[in-house]
Amino acid sequence: MDPERQLKILKRGVVDLISEQELLERLIRSVETGRPLRVKAGFDPTAPDLHLGHTVLIQKLKHFQDLGHHVLLLIGDFTAMIGDPTGRSETRRPLTEEEIRRNAETYKEQAFKILDRHRTEVVFNSEWMGRMSAAELIQLAARYTVARMLERDDFSKRYRQGQSIAIHEFLYPLIQGYDSVVLRADVELGGTDQLFNLLVGRTLQKENGQEPQVVMTMPILEGTDGAQKMSKSLGNYIGITEPPTEIFGKLMSISDELMVRYYELLSEATEERIEAVRRGEVHPRDAKQALAFEITARFWGRREAERALDAFRKLFVRKELPEEIEEVRVKAEGGSMGLARLMVCAGMAKSTSEAMRLISQGGVRVDGERVTDRRAEVPTDRVLLLRVGKRNFKRVSFVHE
Repeated sequence: MDPERQLKILKRGVVDLISEQELLERLIRSVETGRPLRVKAGFDPTAPDLHLGHTVLIQKLKHFQDLGHHVLLLIGDFTAMIGDPTGRSETRRPLTEEEIRRNAETYKEQAFKILDRHRTEVVFNSEWMGRMSAAELIQLAARYTVARMLERDDFSKRYRQGQSIAIHEFLYPLIQGYDSVVLRADVELGGTDQLFNLLVGRTLQKENGQEPQVVMTMPILEGTDGAQKMSKSLGNYIGITEPPTEIFGKLMSISDELMVRYYELLSEATEERIEAVRRGEVHPRDAKQALAFEITARFWGRREAERALDAFRKLFVRKELPEEIEEVRVKAEGGSMGLARLMVCAGMAKSTSEAMRLISQGGVRVDGERVTDRRAEVPTDRVLLLRVGKRNFKRVSFVHE
């Protein structure tokens, strides 16, 4: 494909591009020489599962891969021991080597749900950082000043507020930049919050006599609440290993405004289709359903996506109950039990306070009836159908001693 057309595809959804002219020149050179660009993106295996927020970068890697370029999937098993300080107000808890190793394996397999396994080079930065001597690490640390590091927004905020910054945290952007030197990256991708780290890579490459990498940043994907970044800890995430019905249902629950954002960052739909969705020329329900189907099929295959679509229609269009509802038995000591306590015992809430919050928000039904009294009692002399949220059903029976 001609370089200008490649550039148009690669720019889609990008926030920062440093610089567009440099990228175009490299694409032209790639076409003329037949040498694909070396495109790097790093992921620290700090948690066992990827969510849709992570896949924004992986999708962009896929665009490069589809255009014939060489993708370097960097697993930051060494940097994970430091912990990325980006956006942090405190020092991260160090992970154990076993946690990192286990998470790294799952990251790799999950990334291959999007990337071509046979055309992706997976690298671990422990391969070179683990061999670096103390003297070499000191030489690397001498490349940057504390003043330059404090230009980072998160570091400067912590410094002004008197919050601690551990010395090893300063090493993180240096090691990420050094990774680009070792890998001789032509392009590095990252989230907008990674811009400082990516620019460090450009600086270190220049100092090592390399052509500085092109930097591309992608937006931070908002979670299902439409407000904060997608995060497992915030509970607003969609994990790519979640059951198909869960992925489909969560995507159908997002707002119409957020749906357009997800189309732009996650969908492979044509620009014309996305523009039609943005202008409201496609009914929001149909547009959302198509998006949910596409994303579910990406991770689980078309057949599972069709089953998830059918299950959603049964539950929310035809108002039918799921075919399979988990049955649980709960020990009861009297003729009634607090609903909040029952939800915890049935595994539908992590704590009584969470259960009360869900009840007061109107997200809990007993035998089809919405309950909003957080201190409500339910009878224990019969089987109850408990529903929390839109898709979480359990049939509860009681055991009396």
